[in-house]
Amino acid sequence: MAIAISGFIAVALGAFGAHGLRALLEERTLHAFETAVEYQFFHTFAMALCLMAGKLDGNPLLKRAYFAFGIGIILFSGSLYAIALLKAWHVEAPWLGPITPFGGLMFLAGWVYLGMACYKGDRAQISGL
Repeated sequence: MAIAISGFIAVALGAFGAHGLRALLEERTLHAFETAVEYQFFHTFAMALCLMAGKLDGNPLLKRAYFAFGIGIILFSGSLYAIALLKAWHVEAPWLGPITPFGGLMFLAGWVYLGMACYKGDRAQISGL
């Protein structure tokens, strides 16, 4: 269910950013918002991969990857969304900026866990997805 919700939110916010925020934000902030959407999409697909592979393999590292990607979406994309939306309302929130890199670290951790799962698990079964 989390994958479907994340995908829905990414599409909705992507459309909102393209049509509703373009006139309200400077180019740099709009680009950050678009980056948040892209990373949310990429990592939503990565979560789906972990879920599908986990059903076949049962590797606990895939579960860790899944949750790391989910937390990364919340911290990385969520902080960038919040920064952009608050700027659209002329509110500055400098405390949100330092949250973004922690989301990036969670994305990296997710990819490490996924790689470890592929290495330790049945690589033919996981890579065959």
